[in-house]
Amino acid sequence: MHPFPPVSDFLPDLASLDRDRREAMLAAAGEIRECYRVLVKGGLNVVGEVLRGHDFIEMNHYPADDVYDADSGAQYYYHAHRGIENEHGHFHTFVRAAGLPPGIAPLHVPHASEARPVGDEAICHLVAVSMDAWGYPTGLFTTNRWVTDESWFRAADAIATLPRFVIDHAFPSWPTNRWIGALLVLYGPFIEGLLRHRDACMDAAQAARPGVDVYEDRAIEVIGALPVAVDDLVAELERSLAAG
Repeated sequence: MHPFPPVSDFLPDLASLDRDRREAMLAAAGEIRECYRVLVKGGLNVVGEVLRGHDFIEMNHYPADDVYDADSGAQYYYHAHRGIENEHGHFHTFVRAAGLPPGIAPLHVPHASEARPVGDEAICHLVAVSMDAWGYPTGLFTTNRWVTDESWFRAADAIATLPRFVIDHAFPSWPTNRWIGALLVLYGPFIEGLLRHRDACMDAAQAARPGVDVYEDRAIEVIGALPVAVDDLVAELERSLAAG
């Protein structure tokens, strides 16, 4: 297998982001903290909201039919599998065909070994969010196509889609829906880096094995991962904004 480049090569320097972007990230952090505040006040957390009333069974989606906003096309679900170390479970985030930017199309793989969702069934996986047992995010990661049965859009198209992820309703939980949207804004530049890293890795894997559909390779599952800590990023943002 061709060695994958490190994720760090693709991550942004906060100081390189324009001030408006950093201020929007900080505002999103405020939204995240507000969601935590109202949940904690009721003895709740973002994960418990999607599991409410159900036994937590490995590989099942929570809620059962996923969370979907028909206006934005945004979708997510929570699940767990394969006993990932120190992870309770993770959210997968998507935008479906109804919310995709005009003019983009899934990557064409002439030697694809599996059919991919296209047209009105097209779906773009953005990023997965690892959660701990207390309902707080610990990491972000990207996955190979087969993991979520997505259409697979190139990084530039997935990045253009990222701002369209909005769940603007209260099922199964208003604060959880607002939290996950805000998290994707706060970590937006880092998700963009993870998506570019994902493409670089898969391009390298494909170049090493021409004619093989590497997007269905079960040996390639998680492609890139990044630890996250909301409070630490907030402190960095505040320092960078204070510096100008």
